[in-house]
Amino acid sequence: MTDSEPDDGLEALRQAIAACRICRDAPIRGIDDRLPHEPRPVAVLSTRARVLIAGQAPGLRVHESGLPFDDASGDRLRQWLQVDRPAFYDRDRFAIVPMGFCFPGYDAKGSDLPPRRECAPVWRGRVLSAMPQIELVLAVGGYAQTSHMGSMRRENMTETVLAWRDSLTLPGRPAVLPLPHPSWRNTGWIKRHPWFEEELLPELRRRIKMLAL
Repeated sequence: MTDSEPDDGLEALRQAIAACRICRDAPIRGIDDRLPHEPRPVAVLSTRARVLIAGQAPGLRVHESGLPFDDASGDRLRQWLQVDRPAFYDRDRFAIVPMGFCFPGYDAKGSDLPPRRECAPVWRGRVLSAMPQIELVLAVGGYAQTSHMGSMRRENMTETVLAWRDSLTLPGRPAVLPLPHPSWRNTGWIKRHPWFEEELLPELRRRIKMLAL
């Protein structure tokens, strides 16, 4: 990531996030389902980036590297955006803030668990307030869409993404562009919905070129 951004008032917030251990130390609603491994919060905050990538939660590889979207899903997301890794990790161009900052672990079937429920209520409002310059939010996956779109989120992810034009003009708020998660598991979904690549991606790339490149 670039070092060109000076001390911008976010450093204390970055340090507080890095030191956060709430998912390890506190049970939820009396149920002892604390994170079984050492937390490693992953988030990229910025006072210059005009694009916020709002994802779900880090996977194991991201937990190990400390770089958001440092995996095959990230490769696909960068292809959607038509940006290379240096541009993607330049915090003057992109802020990257998932709904949960730490890898939540796996469920019984070996799939990633949902973002931890403790994280967003504690941090998300503070983080968004610290980045008032954001003009476009890429809401990647259902959890981010619920958070950033509220009542504009449709009954399911497909309907939400299909109605992507509706959230590009929000009075007093950044534009929101809903995206499916770039996981390989969604390859079939992309093939079944050609409008995603034919209509949404060109608009996504136009806005990224305008705001971040």
